[in-house]
Amino acid sequence: MRIDIITVLPELLTGPLDQSIIKRAQQKGLAEIHIHNLRDWSTDLRHRRVDDYAFGGTAGMVMQCEPIDRCISELSAQRHYDEVIFVTPDGETFNQHIANDLSMKENLIILCGHYKGIDYRIREHLITREISIGDYVLTGGELPAAIIADAVIRVLPGAIGDEQSALSDSFQDDLLAPPVYTRPAEYKGWKVPDILLSGHERKIREWEHEQALERTRRLRPDLLKED
Repeated sequence: MRIDIITVLPELLTGPLDQSIIKRAQQKGLAEIHIHNLRDWSTDLRHRRVDDYAFGGTAGMVMQCEPIDRCISELSAQRHYDEVIFVTPDGETFNQHIANDLSMKENLIILCGHYKGIDYRIREHLITREISIGDYVLTGGELPAAIIADAVIRVLPGAIGDEQSALSDSFQDDLLAPPVYTRPAEYKGWKVPDILLSGHERKIREWEHEQALERTRRLRPDLLKED
């Protein structure tokens, strides 16, 4: 899959998207991430500005229509994009189901907002999906874009060495993950549950499911669709 990220601060993205699983997925040819500096499409050749004052006297600067339109139009002329995503605090809340859905797409654009936001006409005419990573405001959309890219790419087949690991992550089945332990079996008197040392696979899976249910009821009851 290919993800094109449009930003005014590309430096914020180069580090997070060139590490660990995301880096390996790109090296394997499973994913491509291209970061585009929106200022390259500015009509202001001297200062490369992409923002202006808001009509109506609202405080704060607004990202202009034309540079964004020119950038998205140039990218769209080269290939079809399944989604043009704008990361914004008032979008739908990102979750594992959305990540799984986006991982099935071939080409995505993610537009990072800044300042007071983007000219609303872009949202009306060019954006196909608006996504939020939570009910708070950040300086810009770069960190949310990196989070979305990470969550999407890591579930691509082959991105993780043990694909079953991704399937057992929290939220894949609307449950939190069960507790996990490693060696030593006892440390400072803290013991690993006996069932995990039993070698009885069916009983271990049953224990893990029970633990997942218990943790979800206690910590995230909103995930359960129980009457």
